[in-house]
Amino acid sequence: MRAALAGSNAACDTLSMPVILTIHDQPLPYESHLEERAPASIDLIVIHCTELPDMATAREFGERVRYASGTGNSGHYYVDVDGRIYRYVADTRIANHTVGYNTRSIGIELANVGRYPYWGDSRHQAFTVPYTEPQIESLLALLRLLRNDHPGIRYIAGHEDLDLRLEPAVDDATIMLPRRQDPGPLFPWPRVMADIPLQRLHAAPEMPAKL
Repeated sequence: MRAALAGSNAACDTLSMPVILTIHDQPLPYESHLEERAPASIDLIVIHCTELPDMATAREFGERVRYASGTGNSGHYYVDVDGRIYRYVADTRIANHTVGYNTRSIGIELANVGRYPYWGDSRHQAFTVPYTEPQIESLLALLRLLRNDHPGIRYIAGHEDLDLRLEPAVDDATIMLPRRQDPGPLFPWPRVMADIPLQRLHAAPEMPAKL
């Protein structure tokens, strides 16, 4: 368990107030197999929603080995509904959480059911459970800490901002759904952007090929 001081020298009220932040270290079994990187290479934070029923399921999902390297998919940090923060992967390791952006980013997963268990069903695409106040407070404190630890961080994005791939709905293959929709419409972007002076990053949509 890590007790960290979340703050900044920036001349912004919310960033200049130090906060003691407790982070529960729970490294994934394969963490040592993830590629290492220089802290200076980190310039982006990606916000995710677990879209799973609870943290136990999120942990089991993160521990699954999916690649020949013996690693799987996970964020670096997880914020539970009660505000507790867990670290599954060190900042200096490249976690597999956002296709095309892993080498430069830190992934933060917020525990929330999202569309579980109907992710690919066009009839069940609504996010209905709000993020909790303790969760958002902890997220803001974690963002301040990460900015202090990694001064090169300039950008923040939702998973849905960066992964623009589409896939057929499981109930109707003629309907194409966004592959990623987290953290979703209930995430308080205005509040986060007002508190943390980072630029929101969006991937450029692919242009259709000319015939």
